[in-house]
Amino acid sequence: MAQDTEQIGTFTCLIADDSQFARRSIAGVVSKLGGSIVGEAANGIDAVDQYSRFRPDLVLLDITMPRLDGIDTLSRIMEQNRDAKVIIISSVGNKEMVWKAIGLGARSFLTKPYNADYAALIIRDVVQGGKEIAR
Repeated sequence: MAQDTEQIGTFTCLIADDSQFARRSIAGVVSKLGGSIVGEAANGIDAVDQYSRFRPDLVLLDITMPRLDGIDTLSRIMEQNRDAKVIIISSVGNKEMVWKAIGLGARSFLTKPYNADYAALIIRDVVQGGKEIAR
């Protein structure tokens, strides 16, 4: 196992992405790091509800989702907890939205498609308290 995917200890994670494939893909990275998926949401409304219910250590949040986009979802999560650890997941071409999310309090971002080792590096840094923004 590469150093970036070695377990970092127990942490809880909420994954919010309208793509089930994307949720499963990033869940594999979280699991390899020792994380436990406490919730999955396919839209922003469900993500906010699940954040309220589970108070996970980390949120992986797609920027483009139905019912409530990632920016509004992030705003509602940050209203509940200004210290929430949120990583935005975005498609190529959403740079303006990503920077808006960073301004609202997101700790970092991943651009789809992402490399699993790179995703693990970003997740590791945010979970351990860093503020990895962009590379």
